[in-house]
Amino acid sequence: MKSKVVHESRGRLRVQMLPKKMTLEQADLLEAFLCQMEGVERAVVHERTACAVIWYSGDRQAVLAGLGRFSYGRAAAAKLAPAHSTRALSRAYQEKLVGMVAFKAVRGLFFPAPLRIAYTVCQSVRYLLRGIRCLLKRQFHVELLDGISIGISMARGDFGTAGSVMFLLRLGELLEEWTHKKSVEDLARCMSLNIDRVWLKTPAGEVLTPLDQVRPGDRIVVHVGGVIPLDSVIQEGEAMVNQASLTGESIPVPKRPGTTVYAGTVVEEGECVLLVKQQSGQSRYDKIVSMIEQSEKLKSAAESRAANLADKLVPYTLAGSALAYLLTRNITRALSVLMVDFSCALKLAMPLSVLSAMREAGNDHITVKGGKYLEAVANADTIVFDKTGTLTYACPVVQEIIPFGGRDAAQMLRLAACLEEHFPHSMANAVVQAARDQGLSHEEMHSKVEYLVAHGIASTVGNEKVIVGSAHFVFEDEKCTIPAGEEERFRNLPAECSQLYLAIAGELAAVICISDPLRHEAKSVIAALRRLGIRRAVMLTGDSQRTAAAIAAQVGVDEFRAEVLPEDKAAFVEAERAKGRTVIMLGDGINDSPALSAADVGIAISDGAAIAREIADITIAADSLFELVTLRRIAQGLMRRIHGNYRFVIGFNGALIGLGVAGILLPATSAMLHNLSTLCVSLQSMTDLLDRTGEPAELPS
Repeated sequence: MKSKVVHESRGRLRVQMLPKKMTLEQADLLEAFLCQMEGVERAVVHERTACAVIWYSGDRQAVLAGLGRFSYGRAAAAKLAPAHSTRALSRAYQEKLVGMVAFKAVRGLFFPAPLRIAYTVCQSVRYLLRGIRCLLKRQFHVELLDGISIGISMARGDFGTAGSVMFLLRLGELLEEWTHKKSVEDLARCMSLNIDRVWLKTPAGEVLTPLDQVRPGDRIVVHVGGVIPLDSVIQEGEAMVNQASLTGESIPVPKRPGTTVYAGTVVEEGECVLLVKQQSGQSRYDKIVSMIEQSEKLKSAAESRAANLADKLVPYTLAGSALAYLLTRNITRALSVLMVDFSCALKLAMPLSVLSAMREAGNDHITVKGGKYLEAVANADTIVFDKTGTLTYACPVVQEIIPFGGRDAAQMLRLAACLEEHFPHSMANAVVQAARDQGLSHEEMHSKVEYLVAHGIASTVGNEKVIVGSAHFVFEDEKCTIPAGEEERFRNLPAECSQLYLAIAGELAAVICISDPLRHEAKSVIAALRRLGIRRAVMLTGDSQRTAAAIAAQVGVDEFRAEVLPEDKAAFVEAERAKGRTVIMLGDGINDSPALSAADVGIAISDGAAIAREIADITIAADSLFELVTLRRIAQGLMRRIHGNYRFVIGFNGALIGLGVAGILLPATSAMLHNLSTLCVSLQSMTDLLDRTGEPAELPS
């Protein structure tokens, strides 16, 4: 693409596209292309001027060369542009804003006085009616202040002041609506998922189909390693499904025709045809927007206090206006007081702060369902962790090889890996990886491998039958025995591990002990949370006491409970809350759902069980548990911002009232400064809470 550099400074370029015409869609494509370029930190494209501003840290020539290779056609084919953009929304409101200002200028310059007065009277009707409705309902809201001030101005024959006040009110309403809608759209875009595609089974074969086109009753095919996209019933085939998110255990379970499988679980062995039970939705994006709008009803206590205070201050504003008139006998000073209210800024800035915090959290792969949950995270003093898939990876690794019958451990691992490499699933991968880590190369020494889904593997090495699998398969189905004299050793296998059994010629040859490793960042995360004010960390698990104690010692929690059932987890959380503690519960499975619901704020892993995600108040991607630390910092920063906004609004508007009473500010000036302060505090509320170093940004005082 042809372009020229029109301005540059260190690490920044302003580039003019040629030709100087650009549609909204083209601007989105170019901006998305620039943002994904190596070395580009940030890019903004202005479609009206066909210019791009690029901030970069890499090589300047590489950036320009990459821009030269850009083409709208290739970018569109690569689907670089976001599915939902706020560019059209911003364009629409920009045009409304320009039109409003231009029409006011035309009225002032070309309309005769009688026509301007008639226009002002017509425009005043809706404001007067709003004020009358408030009086009839005995509600002292800001609409009453607006109606009184406009009505008094017109009664005095001051149509210029009345018109200016209404213009400022309309301008404020437009800007409020714009900033609010943009905040919701920005948040929805960062929360929305990319369109997933599935293999739809049709009479003509398997067809790759967008997930949103799948309907209940359709059949989809999931192959080995595939994620089950929707809650479904297996219609054909058998599979081993890793549903650690459902059960809290990392070992895959067998699924056969007629059984239900859940979205987010993974097929680790076999393949199956699923009958779809639940549709993904007409529009995920629209559902997300709807969820955000619903979440605004979940106001934090700080938001509610601010909104209530704003309404409570209206009678005092009326009283102040009346007092100003009684003391000064100057209607202009009284009107200056009426022009200022606390409601706009308090009621707009607080929700925008929450929406901005939710958007910022979304950029860090954290989904928050309402402001009240961010407040709970900020105030929490106790955090409760599930173990499997939360503090651990839910990714099995070989911990120990225990040979039987005088056999060599390394040789048994080599033999098991030789068989398991043909059928990759989580436990088989663990065995193969352990052999690779020990440098145990192996040649094919067996005959054809027979694989039994949900049971194990059988083959022949030399003249002896070799099997690898579960205890049920090895001891019950195949009737294998334990070598004489080693029964006690067998009974003392590590209780904290899962076991994979290897048998040769009908006799147990080795037990492969498999464990679920701790997340490497878990201990550091808990320490960081303590520094941010969390006083108590607890781990709950259904594992044995021995396993739980070992994990608890490694991670550094204050307390742990082992062998707990789902109802036990919920009871523990409720008991903690009864002691006056504010509790965060972090889990990922169906077994965690009661506790997630019982906590002040439940946090679920995004790739966990669908029911856990539905019940949870917040979800995190958990690529790293440090997302919890980021969430805590954002929540604490939000509360500081809300309280800072509160102090600023009260202080600034109080000063305007004082200046109006003193006769320093005219009514129109008071209205203008009030609306400007509302806009400024609203725009500041939309900025990020955390700076680049992860510390809270500067807040209003």
